[in-house]
Amino acid sequence: MAEQKNSAERQTLRRVMQDLRRYQGWLILTVLLAVVTVALTLYVPILIGRAIDRIQGAGLVDFSALTRILVTVGTSVGVTALAQWVMSIIHNKIAFEVVEDIRNRAISRIEQLPLSYLDRQPTGVTVSRMISDVDQFADGLLMGFTQLFTGILTILGTLIFMLSIHPGITLVVFVMTPLSLFAAAFIAKRTYSMFRLQAETRAEQTAVINETITNQKVVQAFGHEPEAMAQFDEINDRLTAASLKATFYSSLTNPCTRFVNALVYAAVGLTGALAAIRGTMTVGQLSCFLSYANQYTKPFNEISGVVTELQNALACADRVFALIDEPTERPDAPDAITLEHAAGAVRFDDISFSYTKDRPLISHCSVDVTPGQRVAIVGPTGCGKTTLINLIMRFYDVNDGAVRIDGTDLRGITRHSLRGQIGMVLQDTWLKAATVRENIRMGKPDATDEEIITAAKAAHAHSFIKRLPQGYDTVISDRSGALSQGQRQLLCIARLMLCLPPMLILDEATSSIDTRTEQKIQSAFRKMMQGRTSFVVAHRLSTIREADLILVMKDGQIIEQGDHTSLLERNGFYAELYRAQFAHTTAAEA
Repeated sequence: MAEQKNSAERQTLRRVMQDLRRYQGWLILTVLLAVVTVALTLYVPILIGRAIDRIQGAGLVDFSALTRILVTVGTSVGVTALAQWVMSIIHNKIAFEVVEDIRNRAISRIEQLPLSYLDRQPTGVTVSRMISDVDQFADGLLMGFTQLFTGILTILGTLIFMLSIHPGITLVVFVMTPLSLFAAAFIAKRTYSMFRLQAETRAEQTAVINETITNQKVVQAFGHEPEAMAQFDEINDRLTAASLKATFYSSLTNPCTRFVNALVYAAVGLTGALAAIRGTMTVGQLSCFLSYANQYTKPFNEISGVVTELQNALACADRVFALIDEPTERPDAPDAITLEHAAGAVRFDDISFSYTKDRPLISHCSVDVTPGQRVAIVGPTGCGKTTLINLIMRFYDVNDGAVRIDGTDLRGITRHSLRGQIGMVLQDTWLKAATVRENIRMGKPDATDEEIITAAKAAHAHSFIKRLPQGYDTVISDRSGALSQGQRQLLCIARLMLCLPPMLILDEATSSIDTRTEQKIQSAFRKMMQGRTSFVVAHRLSTIREADLILVMKDGQIIEQGDHTSLLERNGFYAELYRAQFAHTTAAEA
């Protein structure tokens, strides 16, 4: 298990390094700047040591030499500050551009994922990977850039400078170095899995928060607040425990390395004092050496902190890469054709489909739809009506058989061109955060204002749009409280009426609209459907009487098909549904 974890960590680190390759020039520049920074930082203690040696006592101070030394110190500090500032800019540029690239790849992958992935993955988990995990990765990467290079160079440079002053005392410092390395390794081994668990639990919490807030009305309507709070508290407790463990071990970094630093400093002070007494080094050199001892041990402290942050960053990066590596939906066939000006002949050729292998839904279903036919799909909830629509749109591929348009298997048509030939209005509306005009224009980006207004009028949406604060320029969103569910659905209908593709799918398109407006829209739909192959999913059977073909589904099978009159005469399942619906309506009116 530990070997698998280390292998996964190495693989993640390798991928991060691959992402950094295109910044090779910038990285080389930062290394050079780090060399300059470290060299000047380590040169300053030598200058200060020389300054101390120029002060021998009362009346024995070489002021001219001190002035030159102090000017050199000031210049070195200024150049160091400038180099660090430039390094900081470069590090920020690299870190945030890498993060931008990862987010672009992640959202691009989400756009290509099959709907089956989104069906089984809570939205909050995906959002957490895109936002929180990438931010954590950016913070760790930035800290690694900022402190890792300079820390390593400081250690190497300090050793070289100390060797040039007193090899014996340098040996004391070097011998005690493994203590810091042991402390850093001990912490690093224990933090990766803890930070990964913390990231996973945080994602789970985000999913619950998203779910609860999105459906707050339902939670309150059913008095589900105590259960929602209990679920949140349970996850929050696990997140607290995981965070405490991760924080505890990462918090060991500072005291452990500081303790080692104190031991090294004490050893250098003791041996250096003895050397000064014996006359093998001056007081200025001792002061310089003590400064080096402090600078030598400080990077170990910083590097240990960097290692902790990098563990967290790699844990988060691993989760983001897992999203990026999710298999995409089956790509279009190399010889797939581009569908243009579809006639609208649709054939379900002995198709079978199931969302999960152990629960078959549609089995050996066959039906022919001629161009321009209005097809209604009816049946009880869960019988497969919307699934049939999903197969036409190729949101899912059939397990067996084939769905054909104009004689061509959908799997031999590019998805983009297929969906460009079909317009949809669903029961579940979706509006993007934009103006009303931009939402209606979504299916036809080059539409003029006159065309947009005409479509809105046809959808009976123009009147309420004009009452909005800025009319067609009012900014709305999918969760905007300014619009009712019915108004959102009217905008989706207007969106369809603007582009009017050769084929139409209306899945409970008027479910949230009042009866009077629905009658007007149905009239507009009838005009819109003329000459277009149309599929209408409806629970209100009164709305599909004029359909050319009615498909009656039950348990994933088309058990009856025909027009309204012939199905009533057959006195089968459709007739039962029709009589039951109108008997219910009559009773309600009474």
